[in-house]
Amino acid sequence: MATTLNQKATGLGAILTHRKQDILSQWLREMAGITRRTDLMSDSEAQTQCRTFLDALAQTTVSAGLNVQSSGYDGVRKTLSDISRSRALQGFTPTETATFVFSLKRPVFAAIREELANDPAAMSAELWNTTELLDNLGLYTTEMYLKSREEVIRRQQEEMLELSTPVVKLWDGIVALPLIGTLDSARTQVVMESLLDSIVKTNSRVAIIDITGVPTVDTVVAQHLLKTVTAARLMGADCIISGVRPQIAQTIVHLGINLLDVTTKATLSDAFGLALRKAGITFVKLQNKKAKPAPEQQDEE
Repeated sequence: MATTLNQKATGLGAILTHRKQDILSQWLREMAGITRRTDLMSDSEAQTQCRTFLDALAQTTVSAGLNVQSSGYDGVRKTLSDISRSRALQGFTPTETATFVFSLKRPVFAAIREELANDPAAMSAELWNTTELLDNLGLYTTEMYLKSREEVIRRQQEEMLELSTPVVKLWDGIVALPLIGTLDSARTQVVMESLLDSIVKTNSRVAIIDITGVPTVDTVVAQHLLKTVTAARLMGADCIISGVRPQIAQTIVHLGINLLDVTTKATLSDAFGLALRKAGITFVKLQNKKAKPAPEQQDEE
């Protein structure tokens, strides 16, 4: 809304309030040439974000001044957090997200110069204060963007961990957990939870942990395996570790890791055979016998 010559606004809050529509129009034009991503966001959504933030900023600068760290800016920070999070999920870059705030400078500076044209000292002070304010808000926007991306990455890692630790039911009462990749504390927790849940659901008495796909076994990995074996035993299931290759066996001996209380096998098939015996199941191999000739054929001979 434009102001008359005898109603010049003083202070950033008053200027934003009086010239909000002009600033919004110029800001949208400014963003159209810098950060508009029509492939990621519609024009209506971009306009809504700009209008929401500008309204919140105008109200806050009137009531709370320019101290971004004060509780009065909680609403502005909440608005920027929501915008940063949505843009992070939509695929905007950190620069594009931060420019959402920084692109507001030119329209606001133009409004300040017009409102305070007759007071150079006040204009200079207001421009400096506005620069500091928008710089701080721009940095906050970047921080929230990175935090949102970290949350997305962490959630994806957790989902990948769950997908990389499938518990397979091999037989009634026998489950197997094939491990691929390295084991750390976070993954060990997921492995342990997946195995224990499966033991309970399937009422299994034997669990096989196959480490064929684990590249190396050091003291830390061995400790993680022992924790998992101990937890499974507490649930009433015997554990067998399979996939112990010669180099891994040598490493375990060299490190002095005590696996004497743990049953180990070189291959998954050997471990499965032992698990079947523990479950009281045996298989008999059928021998193919030479078929006897039919009676008609014997008579002819």
